[in-house]
Amino acid sequence: MASIFTKIVHGEIPCYKIAEDEVCFAFLDINPLAKGHSLVIPKQEVDYLFDLDDELLTALMLFSKKIATAIGKAIPCKRVGVAVLGLEVPHAHLHLVPLQTEADISFSKPKLKLEKAEMENIAESIRGFLEP
Repeated sequence: MASIFTKIVHGEIPCYKIAEDEVCFAFLDINPLAKGHSLVIPKQEVDYLFDLDDELLTALMLFSKKIATAIGKAIPCKRVGVAVLGLEVPHAHLHLVPLQTEADISFSKPKLKLEKAEMENIAESIRGFLEP
């Protein structure tokens, strides 16, 4: 059975897409820790990040770097943090979270509830800072 992330990649479930290339896809987390919290995934469904082959892992990290750079320009923050958890969805993914403090990346804190228009504006803002 396809993961929720595979269904997002195939357009079966809507998302606030930031970017995609041949092998990677980035979109806003719908339960964000902070405004701009994004997920970056390989399009290929592999459960565990460190089971990706070296070429795909490298592509994912380089793609994530572009997304993190754009997030850092679009969202006022001191840094963009990276987290790898991957227990809730069996599809390798990175969380990119804008940070003011280390506590901002605590997954035990309450998630933000943002309106659709605000999520769309955030995604558009991040896209606007992506290098071609």
